Amino acid sequence: MQIFGVDIGGSGIKGAPVDLDRGDLAQERHKVLTPHPATPDAVADGVRQVVEHFGWTGPVGVTFPGVVTGGATIRTAANVDKSWIDTDARVLIGERLGGLPVTVVNDADAAGVAEMHFGAGRGRRGTVILLTFGTGIGSALFVDGVLVPSTELGHLELDGHEAEKRASSKAREDHDLSWEDWAHRVQKYLAHVEMLFSPELFVIGGGVSRKAHKFLPHIRGVKAEIVPAQLQNNAGIVGAAMHAATDGPQDRRS
Repeated sequence: MQIFGVDIGGSGIKGAPVDLDRGDLAQERHKVLTPHPATPDAVADGVRQVVEHFGWTGPVGVTFPGVVTGGATIRTAANVDKSWIDTDARVLIGERLGGLPVTVVNDADAAGVAEMHFGAGRGRRGTVILLTFGTGIGSALFVDGVLVPSTELGHLELDGHEAEKRASSKAREDHDLSWEDWAHRVQKYLAHVEMLFSPELFVIGGGVSRKAHKFLPHIRGVKAEIVPAQLQNNAGIVGAAMHAATDGPQDRRS
């Protein structure tokens, strides 16, 4: 069975049809740059471009980089335009896609669900935390495989700042940090999260997961196991499609 997944990020909007039997993209993903300012209308246009690139006419799962309530309403917008707050993203994007069935879910929650089902968290019990390092830091918390939604751990305070301002992938680029220097910031952040939640496993997602060998060896003193996301930066797309399949309308492609 295939469902279309779209992952909205602070720097890019990417998507593809997803083979839900394999937990992988059915075709190579298509990406457009996130508009700036990232207003609801502008981002919805970007989603439309991605979906139309494939000529897709079925259900679409969409991730959003903020808290989503009721599968539709945006409550926070840290790395996109603040006009997203209180927007019904499901209605907006659905209308922009010509009435296609749309479901909306937090981006890190989607990536976490995909990793727990198909990737690095598969079969793991206890407390597992996926952290996506990109424009910000997203988080997904699982207890015995069950998601605790909308944790937003990237906004914890670290050194007097929001953690994502210090330890996100964007912060590494903005401050021109070496991988080792950035790893020390990530280490401090992981130690703080570990103190609060005592996870057995950290899964590191986002684009940096492709380069885990450059920074993971420099992270020391964290008791939890730390592994890169197996689905890497496609986890959000896969998770969006999974969400659409389980919570969305039943008129799916097979």
